[in-house]
Amino acid sequence: MSLSWEQVVVHTISPVDLGRWWCNALGWIVVSDDHEEFEIRPEADQMPGLLFLRTAETKTTKNRLHIDLRPGDRDAEVDRLIGLGARRIDIGQGDVSWVVMADPEGNEFCVLSSR
Repeated sequence: MSLSWEQVVVHTISPVDLGRWWCNALGWIVVSDDHEEFEIRPEADQMPGLLFLRTAETKTTKNRLHIDLRPGDRDAEVDRLIGLGARRIDIGQGDVSWVVMADPEGNEFCVLSSR
């Protein structure tokens, strides 16, 4: 059996806006800039990517799946992401070594401690 991970799908009110935000946050490239299905990847032929699909519903509950990011400098990266429009959030994580954040549409992700 051959199985490979293609992408993570994110349902969003604005695929282009949220897709471009994540593209800037990750330093990835746009491989499809369709207004209904916006896709980014690390490189044109590198997987997995992120695919942003239009939905009419806004986010209402905590994500069941989220992305963990491992930076070289956690605090500098958190500051940079806040500058792009992310925000720190409290989901009851307590005193931990990572920072829980939300993208502009409220999707949670974590910035882990530096290695």
